[in-house]
Amino acid sequence: MRTETVLLIILAALAAILVALFQYFFRKKERAKLSIYLAILRFLGVFGILLLLVNPQFSKSSFTIENPVLNVLVDNSASVKNNENEIKSILSKLDNAVGLKDRFSINHYVFGEDVEPMDSLSFTDKLTNIHLPISNVNEAFRRKQGAMLLISDGNQNVGRDYTYTTGKNKAIYTVTVGDTTAYRDLALGSIITNTYAFLNNKFPLETYVRYQGSGEITTKIDVKIGNTIVFSDNLKLSESKNFQTINTLVDASSVGLKRILVTASVLPSERNVINNTRETTVEVIDEKTNVGIVSEVLHPDLGAFKKAIESNEQRKVYVLKPNSPTNELEEIDIFFLYEPSRSFNSIFQYIKNKKSNYLIITGVNTDFSFLNQVQDDFEVELGYPAQEVFGRLNVGFSNFDISDFDTDIFPPLTSDAGPLVFNSPFDVLMDSEIKGVNINSPMLSVFENDSWKKGLWVGTDIWRWRAQTYRNTGNFSNFDSFLGTLVRYLSGSAKKERLNLEYNSLYEGSNAAIITATYFDKAYLFDPNAILNITLTHLESGRSTSRSMAIKNGYYEADLSDLAPGDYEFLVEVVGEEIAKKGSFVISDFDLEKQFVSSDYKKMALLAGNTGGSSYFPDQVDVLINDLGANNNYVPIQKSVENIVSLIDYRILLAIIILAFTLEWFLRKYNGLI
Repeated sequence: MRTETVLLIILAALAAILVALFQYFFRKKERAKLSIYLAILRFLGVFGILLLLVNPQFSKSSFTIENPVLNVLVDNSASVKNNENEIKSILSKLDNAVGLKDRFSINHYVFGEDVEPMDSLSFTDKLTNIHLPISNVNEAFRRKQGAMLLISDGNQNVGRDYTYTTGKNKAIYTVTVGDTTAYRDLALGSIITNTYAFLNNKFPLETYVRYQGSGEITTKIDVKIGNTIVFSDNLKLSESKNFQTINTLVDASSVGLKRILVTASVLPSERNVINNTRETTVEVIDEKTNVGIVSEVLHPDLGAFKKAIESNEQRKVYVLKPNSPTNELEEIDIFFLYEPSRSFNSIFQYIKNKKSNYLIITGVNTDFSFLNQVQDDFEVELGYPAQEVFGRLNVGFSNFDISDFDTDIFPPLTSDAGPLVFNSPFDVLMDSEIKGVNINSPMLSVFENDSWKKGLWVGTDIWRWRAQTYRNTGNFSNFDSFLGTLVRYLSGSAKKERLNLEYNSLYEGSNAAIITATYFDKAYLFDPNAILNITLTHLESGRSTSRSMAIKNGYYEADLSDLAPGDYEFLVEVVGEEIAKKGSFVISDFDLEKQFVSSDYKKMALLAGNTGGSSYFPDQVDVLINDLGANNNYVPIQKSVENIVSLIDYRILLAIIILAFTLEWFLRKYNGLI
């Protein structure tokens, strides 16, 4: 207790004595014995109040011994299942090392894809992330002295490369389990390709092959769709050239979900052949689109449109008259209305009734008065002369990609349309420019009402643009690709659906097999009270199972991690509603944990060296225990904790004060004192 506090307590006691003496002894009293009792009570009350004001405190120091921590991280993935006894023997030696337990505070953790305190070892985790447990445990114990012990085969298949852990963290000691013998091994990497492909088109496929071993080898790479080999190549690999990329284009010759199998031939001495095969899927869809060009005039633009659109074999162009019979119109997916006049009235009525997507192309023969009457999306100001109009792309257009198309050196189009007034939301794809001045009137624009897509192209002589493309590049592909993209956009449908599914067509192993769904009520608000059931059918065995989808935060989910590899079809139904959707997927017999045949002791040693630790093998555990016990960097630390404690409990003191003043008041009243 500080000297100042002691002096204040003495002064408080003197002040309380003076108050008591003044009250009961410096005045004349009839009962001397009673005055002594009253003076004592008055002293206690006043002294207690003054003590509360002084609040005397003293410091109390306690000393503790803190041992350094030793965090033991144990690999719990399937890749070390064969080394279960070896790992348990290592842990048993560590637990029975008395000197180690006396020196360290030991914590045990297990890890696979994630890390958690060790309760038991199952060796069932499907993925291995070594960097994550190192990082998380270091962060949790960053203020404590100690070391880390990693027991693993060193094979990691997800996460950041753990060898880049530096000495800023605690020293890491490693014990590498498993077979450290380096065997010759070929491994295929993941396959990169499109999710969808269009019928009769080609789609890219890319993968790589990696060789581990010495000497030069030759391997054959086959790409199969079903039982048909669509690509084959012989590769030469060696210790110095141990990696090669495979690129090819594959024909999409039929519609449906296609299983693609890439295989590398097995080496004579190869032990691990599971990683010689990788699988993926591509869904081939029929993009067949019928485009009807409706015109009552002959113009080179019609031929340019037909050639450009039909450059994609999935599209067919029909040139129609405005009075074409209805049965011919039924086959059309998109209408190109070229210079419409009053004879187009029946076509517009058909389009309006069917809500068919269309593109209007206007020119000097267009009846703008009729066009303003027959639709409500825009109005064209009349009475302007024919003039040359240049098109300039709108770089802010984002409905689809037009970055590869350029109109800067294209010739002008011909138009006599006045300024446009739009009555519906629209997006400008191309602006109009006359004599170098942007007239703020779109040349090409698109707009849509719900799923009904429409377009307006102001200007004719578009054939000149296709011809200019050929002059610039030696082919028509740039213009044809641009027009094809526009047709694809106009042929698309953005119709709202109440039930939507999200899933992959291929799952590499069942651990990642998840199907999610969103379901909306009639007002298109998410309905969290619906019941969604999913029925799964294994195509090879024909067995079907049903289960409910779990409600999550804004969606429904079906976890399919318990399914066996194979081809599946599924149906998602909303209970009580006539709403359902079906799909299909493949679960391949692929396991990342089986992609390695040997332990990676080199990376484990590199990790230990980068962090100031040491690397060991299972038969060197006793050496590890001795090294940790003799290392002077890990010694117990004495810590002192100073606590400031109040000398008197204020609640007890308050009770004494109240009791003293109460007794004094009672005695004074009882004895008739004022």
